[in-house]
Amino acid sequence: MTEKILNPIVLQRADPFIHKHTDGYYYFTGSYPLFDRLVLRRAKTLNELHDAEEVTIWWKHETGPLSELIWAPELHRIDGKWYIYFAAAPDRNIDDNTFNHRMYVIENESDNPLEGTWTEKGEIKTGMSTFALDATTFNHKGEQYYVWAQQDLEIRGHSNLYIAKMKNPWTLLTQPVMLTKPELPWEIKGYWVNEGPAFLAKGEKVFITFSGSSTGVDYCMGILTADADGDLLDPNSWSKSQEPVFRSAPENEQYGPGHNSFTESEDGKDTILVYHSRNYTELVGEPLFDPNRQARAQKVEWDDKGNPIFGKPLPDDRWTPKTTKIVE
Repeated sequence: MTEKILNPIVLQRADPFIHKHTDGYYYFTGSYPLFDRLVLRRAKTLNELHDAEEVTIWWKHETGPLSELIWAPELHRIDGKWYIYFAAAPDRNIDDNTFNHRMYVIENESDNPLEGTWTEKGEIKTGMSTFALDATTFNHKGEQYYVWAQQDLEIRGHSNLYIAKMKNPWTLLTQPVMLTKPELPWEIKGYWVNEGPAFLAKGEKVFITFSGSSTGVDYCMGILTADADGDLLDPNSWSKSQEPVFRSAPENEQYGPGHNSFTESEDGKDTILVYHSRNYTELVGEPLFDPNRQARAQKVEWDDKGNPIFGKPLPDDRWTPKTTKIVE
């Protein structure tokens, strides 16, 4: 590490994602609290992201399937182009906890994703016409994979995790394979969800972290582990943690940590966990519209068996808002 990470790294951006690019910049995106746009910012260090200029690169449509609840964007570089994967819905049926999201992707050929033209490449079709969100993608041994959360009406719960290979950045090549469903006590508090997958590879192992339960104090992270040489499309290749690997830390005033991603330190020597959490539990109104899930980051340790150790969410170093006002 080159300097202490000061948290939060970005205010009021849930579902944070950071891409550290070969140009020396960290590119940051996350869910904007009004859920009406896609935003990006960049900086040379993690700490400088806090005050970096933010650029709106895409707005929701006036009507139709891309017109509401723009959630959980991720920025990826694939074959020399930029892609942002995100979820969108045609409506806001939140009173009865009904969400109608599908997954979409946009493309930009510019070297700098804050510039150039973003082109809509359409919906990522999974073959299932149900609630779907939180897509991520990764390349492993020359194959591009897609992992996401989706509901199966035959399985109790709101979303399971699926994996498939990709034909191109907007098309799946193989049929979806379910890797995990919410079933353990820590995955089913409030909502029954497995969501927010993030891929991590180190040595002879690969990992997919994910989040479970509702997005308040019970929200927490689990992990799937597989052999790096195994068949990642075979559910039997993966083992699932029976307990959370990252959860609320009341002693540090951090609650509901999750929906994470991974990046690396400025010197490239350390793995960095990026996640969101709140520093209070008394929410006013619908939790979805409380804007104060702050984007945070901290170093990942490793045990002698090559498994990541996430520890606890660290206390705040910086001021954080506790009102419903959105920080620009």
